[in-house]
Amino acid sequence: MVIIIVSLLTVSSLGLFWLLVRGAHRQQHHTTGREFGIGIVIGGITDFLDTLGIGSFVTTTAIFQASHYLKDERKLPGTLNTVHAIPTAVEALFFVTTVTVEPITLISLVLAAAAGAALGSEVMVKLNQRRIQWIMAVALVVTAILMAAKLLGWISLLGVANQATSLRGWPLVIGIVGNFILGLLMAAGVGLYAPCMVMVYFLGLTPLAAFPIMMLSCALLMPSSAINFIRRDRVDYRGLFGIIFGGIIGVILAATVVKSLSLTALSWLIVVVSLWTATSLARAASRKKGLTQ
Repeated sequence: MVIIIVSLLTVSSLGLFWLLVRGAHRQQHHTTGREFGIGIVIGGITDFLDTLGIGSFVTTTAIFQASHYLKDERKLPGTLNTVHAIPTAVEALFFVTTVTVEPITLISLVLAAAAGAALGSEVMVKLNQRRIQWIMAVALVVTAILMAAKLLGWISLLGVANQATSLRGWPLVIGIVGNFILGLLMAAGVGLYAPCMVMVYFLGLTPLAAFPIMMLSCALLMPSSAINFIRRDRVDYRGLFGIIFGGIIGVILAATVVKSLSLTALSWLIVVVSLWTATSLARAASRKKGLTQ
């Protein structure tokens, strides 16, 4: 099972990288050394923190907003899913060394998330900038609430007595539908880890079984959504390859050198930053509404 997973992650990552090279060539974008360097810093920080469990979408969005990195915020969801896809696959290669969940449960939930992401990206590419700003603002608020719940220990309480490593019958159906919806939401910028953890704990899975579902869902749904974003030109290529390269370095450092670090204070800071960024996006969307009236 592990060999199949490693093969899927490798093939999807190489395929996505090839599509990105073609997309950059089609857009005639030539990354400067400065853009590549800034990208390495952004990717290194955000995927380092993602590997340690904080997540990458909130931190990347906050950096983009604070630095006005994106010229067109319609490209924000596509850029998030694209730049973090390959580092997330590398992350999965480090941590999914033993799979403690039954194959049918794992495969069905992961494929459901990938299908949801593909549909979600189709919806996102049709939205204008103001709607995307509102969606991202709501996504960041939801993420902040879930992060706070995790820090307070409320989410982990759900899985304390769970022992199941597989789902059958209606719980499996609910899990498939739920992960499909979470995949759809991730295409819109809502991180999957925390809500997926809540769902699988409610369904009775042990935390050891929940981890590979969360990790592989993210690793395989991001390339799935990225295909549509690349095809519809909803990706910002400025510094993109630097972010990917820096992200891989950040993952390797966090997985092999740091391994464990007290992140409680930093996690609470990310909650605050998430709410600040959501407010910033909501204000920008409100200003655009005012200008159109």
